[in-house]
Amino acid sequence: MDLQPTDDQAALVEMITTFAADRFPIETVRSFGNSDGFARTLWGELAALGTFGISVSEDLGGVGLNFIDAVLVHEALGAALCPGPIVAATLAAGLVNGVIDGSVVPCIIDLGSDGPLAVENFRSSDVLLVVDDAGVGIIESDNVSGTDVVHPTDPTTPITILASLPKTKSIGDAELAKRWRQRGSLLASAQLSGNSSGSTSLAVEYAKEREQFGRPIGSFQGLKHLLADSWIRTEVARSSVWAAGVTIDEPEVGSIDRAVAGSRLTAARAATENAKTCVQVHGGMGFTWEVDAHLFLKRAWVLETQFGSIDDAAEVVAHLYADR
Repeated sequence: MDLQPTDDQAALVEMITTFAADRFPIETVRSFGNSDGFARTLWGELAALGTFGISVSEDLGGVGLNFIDAVLVHEALGAALCPGPIVAATLAAGLVNGVIDGSVVPCIIDLGSDGPLAVENFRSSDVLLVVDDAGVGIIESDNVSGTDVVHPTDPTTPITILASLPKTKSIGDAELAKRWRQRGSLLASAQLSGNSSGSTSLAVEYAKEREQFGRPIGSFQGLKHLLADSWIRTEVARSSVWAAGVTIDEPEVGSIDRAVAGSRLTAARAATENAKTCVQVHGGMGFTWEVDAHLFLKRAWVLETQFGSIDDAAEVVAHLYADR
């Protein structure tokens, strides 16, 4: 079990980071929340990099790398707040035709939790994937009706409340559903880890530029401690997420359930706390719409609910340790 990224993995992350900075600047990220904001051209470019099929075998049209490589890619995309149903596409790649090349856009709903039938990015999707304890089903989005939420928690992640769920076509059994829930949770945690890094970078850059009493505010001891804490939370989250990714590739090294649940706990905390710190560093203007800090916090709130909550993850960890 090696947690040190290889040169190839470092190059992969650099490529994705550069692409996201060039093609998904914050203005573009914000536009994805508009009713007509989903850009299929950009989605296709993201797919062309092999993003969705990175851990899918070459026989199925994928890149043929390990799942840890998909984790690293999602972390880089999370740092850039890259929008769209990235987790859904990565899970469906190789199983649903057209997802790998970006010509088919999927969205996903997990029926493992109570509450309304809320689906992210539904209005831009071609197919809806439904996960429950019995398996995974699929239905064309045009055959499902719903109402868009006017003011979703994350303005860059549109939410639709479905009126009902028609009968779906099965594409996988309970074992696939379990695997999707594990991997979907970890990919969301990877984005949370990246999110924590992105908000920390934003806070640090502002602290270097903003001056008070003739000095950059980053030179003040109080802010140094806040930013150092953010960096530490990111490193802890990153280590936990990477460890879970390697565990999925090498299940003999430990419990996948514990590793995935642990990564959710550390990554969600890092993302939310670091985003709050970023808002605080920006002072009163940090609470305004124009400042990007709030986008990191709101995206973190959305991601931490994907494929299980923080409380669910804590229960998994507690029970697994109690059973040892």
